[in-house]
Amino acid sequence: MATKHPHGDADPATSPPPPPSRRPRGFASASAPAAPPPPARRRGEREREREKERTKLRERQRRAITSRMLAGLRQHGNFPLPARADMNDVLAALARAAGWTVHPDGTTFLSSPQPPLPPPAQFQGAFQATSLETPVFTNSLNSYAVGTPLDSQASALQTDDSLSPSSLDSVVVAEQCIKNESFGNSSSANSLNCMGSDQLLRASAVWAGDYTKTPYIPLYASLSMGIINCYCQLVDPEAVRAELRHLKSLNVDGVIVDCWWGIVEAWTPQKYEWSGYRDLFGIIKEFKLKVQVVLSFHGSGECGSGPVLIALPRWVMEIAQENQDIFFTDREGRRNTECLSWGIDKERVLRGRTGIEVYFDFMRSFHMEFRTLSEEGLISAIEIGLGASGELRYPSCSEKMGWRYPGIGEFQCYDRYMQKNLRQSALTRGHLFWARGPDNAGYYNSRSHETGFFCDGGDYDSYYGRFFLNWYSGILIDHVDQVLSLATLAFDGAAVVVKIPSIYWWYRTASHAAELTAGFYNPTNRDGYSPVFRMLKKHSIILKVVCYGPEFTVQENDEALADPEGLTWQVMNAAWDHGLSVSVESALPCLDVDMYSRILDTAKPRNDPDRHHLSFFAYRQRTPFLLQRDVCFSELETFVKCMHGEAIQNFVD
Repeated sequence: MATKHPHGDADPATSPPPPPSRRPRGFASASAPAAPPPPARRRGEREREREKERTKLRERQRRAITSRMLAGLRQHGNFPLPARADMNDVLAALARAAGWTVHPDGTTFLSSPQPPLPPPAQFQGAFQATSLETPVFTNSLNSYAVGTPLDSQASALQTDDSLSPSSLDSVVVAEQCIKNESFGNSSSANSLNCMGSDQLLRASAVWAGDYTKTPYIPLYASLSMGIINCYCQLVDPEAVRAELRHLKSLNVDGVIVDCWWGIVEAWTPQKYEWSGYRDLFGIIKEFKLKVQVVLSFHGSGECGSGPVLIALPRWVMEIAQENQDIFFTDREGRRNTECLSWGIDKERVLRGRTGIEVYFDFMRSFHMEFRTLSEEGLISAIEIGLGASGELRYPSCSEKMGWRYPGIGEFQCYDRYMQKNLRQSALTRGHLFWARGPDNAGYYNSRSHETGFFCDGGDYDSYYGRFFLNWYSGILIDHVDQVLSLATLAFDGAAVVVKIPSIYWWYRTASHAAELTAGFYNPTNRDGYSPVFRMLKKHSIILKVVCYGPEFTVQENDEALADPEGLTWQVMNAAWDHGLSVSVESALPCLDVDMYSRILDTAKPRNDPDRHHLSFFAYRQRTPFLLQRDVCFSELETFVKCMHGEAIQNFVD
């Protein structure tokens, strides 16, 4: 019997209204989806969520900065700050330390109108660590003045809690790019003639008695690259003797000699020609100087004696004619022929050998050739070139590719071997679509804020960005581990040195873009040098920090947002915290007493409770500047004595 609808015959005028419609549940809901919000509304919601995440990130950064500032003031400044101190407590403590009176209601006034008396004469000099007139400290205060956003300060303050703020005075700085200034013809015999009376008085105040009986730090000066030609022949033995004689008169401990892979193994694989270096080491031995050897696995486009090209071995370039992927490659597919790609470290593409095997065979040949000199102590250390310019880095900022300071550089991971490695890593992670380089990272001369990858809140801190940067920096660390493992076998206990660059531009940004493209994953929210230093410590390496570049001080209107002091502070303290021996290489000649004094402060840090000091200091110039007649030798001689901890006499009686 058919059923009738209960309201089928009802009068529409008298029937009750129908019940409100209910939202279907269960499987029925699938047939009646809710109407999607308008596209503009969805975009607005996503943007609000992103802004919330960015706000949270900025707040975490600000809190981390505040925490480190308070910890540093409590630990190193002996400021009695409460457990939950705020900025008012910090300002009050700083004001009281400066001699001001601060009442609980905030009333602040100078306690005494009398200016403080100057310190006694015997305490004046380079060790005025607490003086606010110290140039380095003044520059740091100027660059982080009141009103500067905390975001721009994060990079300089992003350091380990154990780092000592007092070591801010011990960073390597040079106020300007040295210009060729004439100090008059002088020699070591009559060098006082090159100084005026005001210079003499200033030098006397800086040098007098400051470094007597301090640790002995050896000094090394580099020899010109042109002394060995491309056929591994010593060009001018008598000129070398004259240069060494002069260095010996300055009491320099030794010299730095580049041994170029492109010269020694130039023509045929595993056929090594050391004759020119054998003659050179024999001459150096006559003057009883030490030698630091640099095994240079990269190429150089110029030479100290003229336009002599030092390229990679010719047999390598022949291989490259058929397989250009043995070189680092940028996003546009351009090859950098300065050094071999780390992607071939385990690929047998070099006449049956891998990249690591080629480096090991070269190191073993050197050790077999000069083992006797190492046992006699003539060769004091061996530096291993690990990347572009002999430094541990990718060739991300190569002038040959059009880069100019202060460009951020480009990632160098687009040869097929690096891309294969990236694909494997992405597949292991489970996100194969991450097997690519960033497509919004700009070009060699881009600024970080102009790119979607490196700008504040950019993709460098996204899930993909963190994956890619971890992989990119991990390739660098793997290369270090493999080369140094074999170097330990080849040199059998000899001191080994590794050089890292000083990439200080864009250091005062959140991303540190130039460091990221060079292979150091060191944004403000991550310590990118500690993983590298742990690997170096594993192999008992001496770290060499390079200090060079067109800008050496923080400037108020610095387009590059550079901070060489902050970077050097982070690197040196992190290295010391990991138990590494640290040395410094200066790429510019020092012709100024202030620059010498700052180098000394770096070599022998003041007020360091652990008494850290450099293992050695190296001059690194492309011309033999120590032989130039316009150098004021009295300052150089005094500098050497201070580095050696010897007593010096006043310039003026």
